[in-house]
Amino acid sequence: MENFKKCINLLTKECKEIISYKLKNKENSKLVFFGVSNLFQRLIYDFLRCDIYPDYICDNDIKKHGKEVESYIIHNPEILFNKNEEFIVIITSSFIDEIKSQLTKYYNIKAIYAYNEINYNIKYQFIEQPLTKSVNHNILNFKDKPLISIIILNYYENEEWLKSAINSIQNQWYKNWEICLISTSNINNKMVEYLESINNKRIKYLEIKTDFSSTINEAFKLVSGEYFTIVHGHDKITNNALYEVVKVINETKADFIYSDEDKINIDNTFCEPYFKPDFSPDTLLSYNYIKHLAIIKKSFIDMIDGYNSEFDGAFEYDLYLRIVEKTSNIQHIQKVLYHSRKIENSTINKFNNILSSEKEIIRQALNRRDINAKVKDGKYPGIYKIEYILDKQPLVSIIIPFKDKPELLKMCIDSILEKTTYQNFQIIGISNNSKEEKVFNLMKKYESKDKRIKFYELNIPFNYSKINNYAVNNYVTGEHIILLNNDIKIISSNWIEEMLMYSQREEIGCVGAKLYYPDNKIQHAGVILGIYGYAAYSHKYYNYNSNGYSFRLVSIQNMSAVTAACLMIKTKIYKELNGLDEINLEVAFNDVDFCLRVQENGYKNIFTPYCEAYHYESISRGKENTPIKMNRFKKEVEYIKKRHSKILGKGDPFYNQNLTLIREDFSLK
Repeated sequence: MENFKKCINLLTKECKEIISYKLKNKENSKLVFFGVSNLFQRLIYDFLRCDIYPDYICDNDIKKHGKEVESYIIHNPEILFNKNEEFIVIITSSFIDEIKSQLTKYYNIKAIYAYNEINYNIKYQFIEQPLTKSVNHNILNFKDKPLISIIILNYYENEEWLKSAINSIQNQWYKNWEICLISTSNINNKMVEYLESINNKRIKYLEIKTDFSSTINEAFKLVSGEYFTIVHGHDKITNNALYEVVKVINETKADFIYSDEDKINIDNTFCEPYFKPDFSPDTLLSYNYIKHLAIIKKSFIDMIDGYNSEFDGAFEYDLYLRIVEKTSNIQHIQKVLYHSRKIENSTINKFNNILSSEKEIIRQALNRRDINAKVKDGKYPGIYKIEYILDKQPLVSIIIPFKDKPELLKMCIDSILEKTTYQNFQIIGISNNSKEEKVFNLMKKYESKDKRIKFYELNIPFNYSKINNYAVNNYVTGEHIILLNNDIKIISSNWIEEMLMYSQREEIGCVGAKLYYPDNKIQHAGVILGIYGYAAYSHKYYNYNSNGYSFRLVSIQNMSAVTAACLMIKTKIYKELNGLDEINLEVAFNDVDFCLRVQENGYKNIFTPYCEAYHYESISRGKENTPIKMNRFKKEVEYIKKRHSKILGKGDPFYNQNLTLIREDFSLK
């Protein structure tokens, strides 16, 4: 009931009605789902989040007359509905009328709910926060009340934009600030009049001389704040911006703080919110995801000798990369505190210059950190790929559990042998209760064909965790392990290199791949914690050529977890953590739990879009659609929620509290 109360505002009226009834009549009523499509899955997960588990799931497992039909139950409903039980039926299907007509005659069906579509789309609306007595009390009682120096960079001849920027600072709840306004000399008369009219001792003025960076360095001599930030003259900050920052400073003594942001439309409305992850060092090397608002302790400027005039078009990115080398006390405020104006007619030449600067900025960062790597253009302009040079060619052990399905095993191993450019690997196939003669013949064929391939048997009740642990403890000899499902078909020829270049780094734990369904829709691009109450795959069902939310489908990034359908990790870390949890998580969520334990031990997990494969999900072991499987799934959900309650309660650090927990598409909450 507690989970229901938390989720109730996210559900449709009908969902609330069903769940309320089910919670009151758990023992006496059975919940039956008929459905296909993404809608079917999303609706089921709405219920799972409220601890309501379907008693029967009837999906598109069989076909009749060339048309997908939900289940044999539709054609033989007496198998289910003649039982002496009460039923609630939910239908999400294009066959709604057909199904309803067959079900209405059963007296023990209490209700039938039919859905063609659920509208989860939420339009973004920025709402300025009110100044309350509580906020005033907090400000009055702040132990630390640092002076914040705000450097305004003005390079557009629009006095209204500049007025708006300055007014947004003057209207701050937190009043201990000063401004240094940097503007070009090439300004119109109205702008001159406005600048001359400014009469505030807390606002100083500097004219841009040679470049922004040199002038900003000069501005640092004029300001005396303990912290500073840069606001562009065409942008503005929210009224609560400095308050939220100083609140975090008091709580954490942070050296570097950044916030979420949105854009100002041409009609002065707010749009395109950008909700960021918490500090993600590998993501920051892929692109400047931090942007604005960024407030930094001014003492760090002396440590790094100020701004570098070499990178005038991207000096903030250069600054961020140098600052994070000096401190780990970096805090992210998951609130929009900065409004960035959308500007038309930005020149292509200026954009190209920025891209050129950014690549050199990353190169210099790698050199400072003594990292042997190359910087390459990524999958989208402004997104970069760090190609770490392999220190050596260690043996990689690929573990493939399977049961029969020789056609799947052949597809998987053939794709490895035909595609893989990295040759120092071994394949360890673990047969779990296989019976088909074809699969045993295939095993013999591969072993005779390639000495790197060996098969073993572990004939116990299916326990994914135990099978992989058995392989690692008995047969793995490689420095690195790849956990690989038998329903994976490799796409990238350099897939091992792409994972290994990260796995070789001491601080990296799990490395995950970008997986597609056979129809080229995204199946996995990392795991997001908290979705559906526990965890789900990022960007599921997106098109293969999509950039994703804020380029997250095309950039290397830090994640809390990745799927074990294709996962690399150092053997020593796997053993250090005693592998997958074979007691509590036999089938589901063992990979999520493992990744979180890896993260708890101080390692960072990575998703790379450069290791790509097809995943024929659930073909091998089937779907979670029987009462026994659902009961086991429920227990595993309950365990993962209890074991990792702290991070689930706080929220995935590589996601954002403003984004949805009922879908995998990064839409608004």
